[in-house]
Amino acid sequence: MKIGDKVRFLSEVGGGTIKGFQSKNVALVEDEDGFEIPVPVTECVVIDTDNYNIRRQPQQVSQPEFSQEMSRKEKKNHYVATINDEESGENQDITYKPQPIEMKGGETLNVFLAFVPQDIKAISSSLFESYIVNDSNYYLRFSYLSAEGKNWHLRVTDIVEPNMKFLLEEFDKDKLNELEHVAVQFFVYKEDKSFSLKSAASVELRIDTVKFYKLHTFKNSDFFEQPALIYDIVRNDMPVKQVFVEADDLQKVFFQKKDTDQLCVKSHKKEQKNGILEIDLHINELLDDIGNMTSEEILKYQLDVFRKTLQEYKNKRGQKIVFIHGKGDGVLRKSILNELKAKYKDSCAYQDASFREYGFGATLVIIR
Repeated sequence: MKIGDKVRFLSEVGGGTIKGFQSKNVALVEDEDGFEIPVPVTECVVIDTDNYNIRRQPQQVSQPEFSQEMSRKEKKNHYVATINDEESGENQDITYKPQPIEMKGGETLNVFLAFVPQDIKAISSSLFESYIVNDSNYYLRFSYLSAEGKNWHLRVTDIVEPNMKFLLEEFDKDKLNELEHVAVQFFVYKEDKSFSLKSAASVELRIDTVKFYKLHTFKNSDFFEQPALIYDIVRNDMPVKQVFVEADDLQKVFFQKKDTDQLCVKSHKKEQKNGILEIDLHINELLDDIGNMTSEEILKYQLDVFRKTLQEYKNKRGQKIVFIHGKGDGVLRKSILNELKAKYKDSCAYQDASFREYGFGATLVIIR
């Protein structure tokens, strides 16, 4: 038995929820009227247990209560609870701590970062809570951090018990900017028993703060009574990996692509003996890999090559350029003709290219 279990009584009618323990053998059961009743553990039967829907905050114990001789384990096991001392009648601290119950399937590590609105019906003004959810039979020692540029700031560090959730912090939307780039570092273990070794991990996450303004992004889950926005940290023993692209890197890739585009155009120019320049606009001739491109992206790329070629030769009067677009469904040919009519009617003349050489699949452009 543990705090949060729902029980019924064996020897009398009634039951309730365990709120604490007077001693190892006596539980404090809160009945439906809100009264805590001391009941022997042997007189209780657990009828429902829910490890996740218990809102647990870190135990805070004032430092003067500990003597310097107390060990670290004794301090960790020091729970703030009281019992009635039969001899003195005074309240004393007790150190009884129920052992965590291991769940089926809990040997596989699953860890989540969750954000929960306090008032889902008023999402625009609600405060939020963040949690670490430890869905495993291991103790999890973690650090929760947020990025400040290229530097990091420690927000919370603590231990989450097996099959429990841990309240990290409460915040409003003014703090969202601090949570756009967060990280969770951790390692896991078991107490007083052998266990399979799990690798320590450090997982960085990009939090989409726009989702905090949208009601439908908060979903029902097994871990919370109210809808929550949940990010995987570890799924089936595997830490998640997100691809991060910084603005500087994105800019470099953009300019590299521009250079590549120009190289593609130049590499597919063929100087004919009669002075006619030939540009093959078939996408397979322009790019090596189009697996991730949509038909709209392909058409845009082909038209970009067409425009750049005309721009490059705009001052070479009399230059003849054959654009090979193929027959296909005629979309590229029609788009090229529309461009020539709208943008190049004064600077270029055009007509169908030689039927003998190209069939109906090419257009001849002459620079004026």
